[in-house]
Amino acid sequence: MTQTERPLAGLRVIEFTHMVMGPAIGMILADMGADVTKVEPPGGDNTRRLGGSGAGYFAMYNRNKRSVCADLKTAAGRAAGQALVAGADVVIENFRAGAMDEAGFGYAALSARHPALVYCSAKGFLAGPYEHRVALDEVTQMMGGLAYMTGLPGKPMRAGASVIDVAGAMFGVIAILGALQQRQRTGRGQHVVSALFETTAFLVGQHMAQQAVTGTPAPPMTQRSSAWGVYDIFETRDGDPIFVGIVSDTQWRKFCDAFGLAELAGDRSLDRNAGRVSQRARVLGVLAPLFRASGKQELMRRLEACGLPFAPVSRPEDLFDDPHLNAGGGLVPVTLPSGQQVRLPALPIAMDGRRFDVYRDLPHVGEHSGEHSGEHSREALQAAGLRGDEVAALEAGREAAQQAGRESQPAGAGQ
Repeated sequence: MTQTERPLAGLRVIEFTHMVMGPAIGMILADMGADVTKVEPPGGDNTRRLGGSGAGYFAMYNRNKRSVCADLKTAAGRAAGQALVAGADVVIENFRAGAMDEAGFGYAALSARHPALVYCSAKGFLAGPYEHRVALDEVTQMMGGLAYMTGLPGKPMRAGASVIDVAGAMFGVIAILGALQQRQRTGRGQHVVSALFETTAFLVGQHMAQQAVTGTPAPPMTQRSSAWGVYDIFETRDGDPIFVGIVSDTQWRKFCDAFGLAELAGDRSLDRNAGRVSQRARVLGVLAPLFRASGKQELMRRLEACGLPFAPVSRPEDLFDDPHLNAGGGLVPVTLPSGQQVRLPALPIAMDGRRFDVYRDLPHVGEHSGEHSGEHSREALQAAGLRGDEVAALEAGREAAQQAGRESQPAGAGQ
């Protein structure tokens, strides 16, 4: 897909973000063709230097962007930021409440100058008693009921990925696209907000509705009463577990035929899912030893042949070699700061049969602050009102930032 073929080609986005939720909003827009510039502080976004479970944040959520370093606490940095915003359609920010207002980059100040601007804030909470609290993905998983539903009774457990940050980012993108569509009619932008807590509440809404429908609070998923007769993880001969779900009566008949289970197929009390649910212990007592006698690959071939839902229980690192992801454009190349090239997940969508790839690698710290920066060049900044000495000061800051970024890169980063 060429740059002009991407659906958001021509959209200009300025991003003041860090960590996951805000950068993910920018990445989604950038993958779809928006020209996204990430404004980083001198030395670069601190997310670049995270270790442990945060070591992959920057690499995953900052491809296809430009990087400009600007210290918004200085006059030169603020002037550069204002120059960038002047040509933008969208601004994204995810800092603490009031931080952007203090720097002069809040919605009220920017929209007064640029009434067509769409301004997206990625926050912990929408309007209400909690809106000034500081939140994290894990905080809202805990208070929003998701950790309760994921863990064991009395032992809440966060989900195994930043699901609220990423889902919140997707809602942020939806709000931005809605605001841009409305701007087509009105000519005016607006302030849109996506929040972690409300995203969590939306995701557990199915369990709230379950309580409303049944009159009984939903137990953790680890203790749930299955809605299906077969919906379980089974051991195989080689010790690799496989999940198998049989969620329709047609699937049950196909399964029994494919695996030679004439006795179960002939039992009319098992023809309907309700009957299989009421006799789960009996059914699983037959299936568990049957599956344990088969190797993982053999069992998956048989399950696929009869059209049943199944899945190997994989680890994240297994996806690097997943044949489906590799064949279908599901992994895209990204170069880490160490110089190592890896393949990371693409946007999980296709448009007109095509996937979105990487057309601009991860940016180095302040890479696009200087004079070879395309739309954000020295000339563009000067045209936006910066004096020559202000641009020179910004470029000097960029060079210092790049050096600081190189010196502060943690050992073994990206390995």
